[in-house]
Amino acid sequence: MKFTLSWLKHHLETEATLDEILYALTDLGLEVEGVENPMERLSEFTIGKVLHAEKHPDADKLRVCKVETDEGELQIICGAPNAREGITVVVAKPGVYVPGIDTTIGVGKIRGIESYGMMCSEREMEMSDEHDGIIELPSGEVGQRFTDWLAQNQPERVDPVIEIAITPNRPDALGVEGVARDLAARGLGTLIPRETDPVPGSFPCPIGVSIDEDTLAQAPVFYGRVIKGVKNGPSPKWLQDYLRAIGLRPISTLVDITNFFTYDRNRPLHVFDADKVKGNLRLHRAKGGETLVGLDEKEYTFEADMTLISDDSGVESIAGVMGGLPTGCTEETTNVFLEAAYFDPIRTAYTGRALKINSDARYRFERGIDPCWTPVGIEHATRMILDLCGGEASDVVIAGEIPNVERAYKLDTARVESLVGMEIPAEEQRATLEALGFRLEGDMAHVPSWRPDVMGEADLVEEVARMASLTKLVGKPMRRASAGVPEAVLTPMQRREATARRTIATLGYNECVTYSFVDEASAGLFGGGTDATKLENPISSEMSHMRPTPLPGLLQAAARNQARGFADLALFEVGPAFHGGEPEEQQQLACGVLVGHSGPKDVHGARRPVDVFDAKADIEAVLAAIGAPAKAQIRRDVPEWLHPGRSGAICLGPKKVLGYFGELHPKVLDALDVKGPAVVFSVDLAATPFPKAKATGRGALELADLQAVERDFAFVLDSGIEALTVVNAAAGADKTLIEEVRVFDEFHGEKAEAQMGAGKKSLAITVRLQPKDRTLKEADIEAVSKKIIEKVAKATGGALRG
Repeated sequence: MKFTLSWLKHHLETEATLDEILYALTDLGLEVEGVENPMERLSEFTIGKVLHAEKHPDADKLRVCKVETDEGELQIICGAPNAREGITVVVAKPGVYVPGIDTTIGVGKIRGIESYGMMCSEREMEMSDEHDGIIELPSGEVGQRFTDWLAQNQPERVDPVIEIAITPNRPDALGVEGVARDLAARGLGTLIPRETDPVPGSFPCPIGVSIDEDTLAQAPVFYGRVIKGVKNGPSPKWLQDYLRAIGLRPISTLVDITNFFTYDRNRPLHVFDADKVKGNLRLHRAKGGETLVGLDEKEYTFEADMTLISDDSGVESIAGVMGGLPTGCTEETTNVFLEAAYFDPIRTAYTGRALKINSDARYRFERGIDPCWTPVGIEHATRMILDLCGGEASDVVIAGEIPNVERAYKLDTARVESLVGMEIPAEEQRATLEALGFRLEGDMAHVPSWRPDVMGEADLVEEVARMASLTKLVGKPMRRASAGVPEAVLTPMQRREATARRTIATLGYNECVTYSFVDEASAGLFGGGTDATKLENPISSEMSHMRPTPLPGLLQAAARNQARGFADLALFEVGPAFHGGEPEEQQQLACGVLVGHSGPKDVHGARRPVDVFDAKADIEAVLAAIGAPAKAQIRRDVPEWLHPGRSGAICLGPKKVLGYFGELHPKVLDALDVKGPAVVFSVDLAATPFPKAKATGRGALELADLQAVERDFAFVLDSGIEALTVVNAAAGADKTLIEEVRVFDEFHGEKAEAQMGAGKKSLAITVRLQPKDRTLKEADIEAVSKKIIEKVAKATGGALRG
C-alpha cells in the first residue's frame, strides 16, 4: 500500500514530522516497508544566478557562464540552449552527486577552460523527463536550498511516498483514510471528516440492475447510476500527481477517479460507457464457457459459479475483479454508468485466482471492503465526476441489500492488564475505541463496518493496547502461585521420558524422530493397521495408519541406511504409540533397534553379531534408570513380531508388562527389507510404577555389615527346561535371605547325555545369601539349601546332580 505524505494530510491534520509518522505506523502494526523522499536526493542542490554568459572560444554549442552561488562566483561550462545571463538556476557544486547521470560532480576542464560545477535540468535531477534545457526558476534567493524552494512553491515535487505492509486482517488500512484514522487515534493529529451531500437525481436511470436469486450470496448489493453529458479528458494535475507518486499511470479523468477512491477510501468502483451497454445489467453466476476481453486486452474464459455482470448482449464485467473492454470508457465517452457494489471476498478470491488476475479491485474485495460505505461511496464519486467532468446524474438504482455486519462485544477494561500486562485507565480505553470508529453503549462496543477483523472481546483489548503502544510494555516477573520454592515444571512422565532418552543415548544409540503415521502393511506387522487407527485424510498412502509402536519407523530408517552401505546401526526413539483414537488408547514407548555386529572388525576376533542378550542388557539399563524394581520377572509370552525362542517380556507379575526385548521375527525383517541380525527392545514408560514419595533426593544407603554366603547347586534337568525357570524357583525359596541367583554353567550335548541319560542336561547356579540381623550358621545355610533343592525339583522335575 503506497501513499504520499500530502495525500495522508488530506485526511489527517497534523504537525508531526515524517519520522514520527513512520515510527507510529510501524508501531501500530502497519509496517513501513520503504520511503521515497525526494528531499534527501535533492538536498545538496542550491540556487544560483547567472551573472554573465558568453560563447566558448573552442565550441559553438558551449557557453562559459559566471554563476553567483553561496560560495561566491563560480565559472561553469554549460551546453544548454537556454543558458544565458540573468536567469535563476539550480547548481550542483563540486562533490554533489547527480542521480540522473549517476555522477559526482568534480572540477574539470572542458575544451581547455575549467568548470567548477553544473547547472541542472529536470531529467538530470530525476524530477521528470524534461532535458531540453536547464531549469529556470521564476524566483529564489542565491544560496537557498533547492528543496526549500520546492517545498514553498511546488510541494508536490518533494512529496515523500510511503509504502506500508498490510496484513490480511486489516483491509481498512488499504485506504489512506483508514491509515489516517489509526494515526489520529494514536494522537498524531486530528482526522479530517470528508463528507458530501447526496447528489439528487435529475432523471430516472435508463439502465436497470438485477441480481439473480442464486447470486445474492456472492453479490449481496449493487448501486448504480447514469451520469450523462460528461467530458472525459486528462485529469487535473493534483490527481495525476497522487497517482503517479504511487506508481499508477493516469489514463483519463473517469478512470483516475475510480483509481483515486480505490486507494483513498478502499472503495473499488467501475464506470461503464453507458452508450455501449445494451439494455439492463444483471449479476449472475457463470454457467461455464462464457468469454470476455478484459480491460487488460486479454480474453478470459469463465468457470461455473464465477460472479459476472452482463447486459442483454452478454458478459460485460468480472464482478470484483476487472471490467470488460467492450464497455470501457474512452476519451469519446459522454455518458457513463457508475457502479458501486459489494462482492463476497471468498468468491472473488477464487475467481481471481482461477483467472490469474491480480487487480487492485480483487486485492481489496477478497480482503473485505466496508459494505456500509457502498451508498456513500457512489455519492462521493458522483460529486467528483460532476466537479471534474461536468454532466448530469440520474437517480440511483439499487439491487439487493447491504449485508448486516452489525455486532457488539463487551468491553471489560480490566482485561487489558490480564491479557496484555498494561495498566490503561478505563476512560482512555473508551476514548481510544471511539477514535477508531467504535460506538460505545454502556459497556458494549459496536464494531464499525470497516473492521471485519474484530471478532471478540480480546480484539477490543488488542486495539486498545495497539494504540497505547506495546513498546511501553514493561516486563514483570510472574507472581508465584504459592509461597516458597516453586514446584517442578515437568511432570513425572516428562522427567521419565528425559531420563530414558538420556540413558539410551549414553548406551551408544542414535536418536531418531520418525512420523507417527505408517502404512497399513507395516502397522499390521506389529499388531496395528486396523480401522481404529486409520486416518480419514492421510498425507499419502504410505502414512495411512497411526503407528502401534515406533519400531516400524526405526526399522525403515535402518533399511534406508543399509541400502547406503551402513550395516551396523543403533537407533532409538521415545514417542507415542497408538491403539485407537481416544487419549487413553495412546502410550509412550522408548524403543531401540540394534542391527548388524557389535563393533568393527579387529585382529582379536571380538566382533560378533548382536544377539538377544545385547537387547536384554540395554532394556534392563533403561528400566533401572527410570526406577523399575530390580527383581522383575522375565516371561516368554511375547508379541508375534518377536522371535518366539529368542525374546522375552519383563514383567511385574503375570499382567504387568514393563517391556519386551529380543530378536525380530524373520518375517518382519523380510517384509521391511532389513538385513539381520536385528534385536530390539520396547519399554512402556507408564507401566513402571511411579514412586509414592515426592522426595527429590535418594533414599538412605543400606549397607550390610554381615558376611554374605554363596552356595553352588548343579541340577540334572530335561534338556527342554529353561534356565529362567530354575533361577525363579531358586529365588523363591527365601525372598528375604536370597539376594541373587545366577547361572554359571550349562553341560549339554552328547557327552552330557552319555553321563546323565538321553534328553538330559546339567545346569549350575550360584545362590548368594545375605543375612541382615545375624550371622548365618551351618544349620541355617543347610535349611535354605534344602528349600532351594525342593523348589527347583518341584518346578522342573529335576534332581540335584550327584
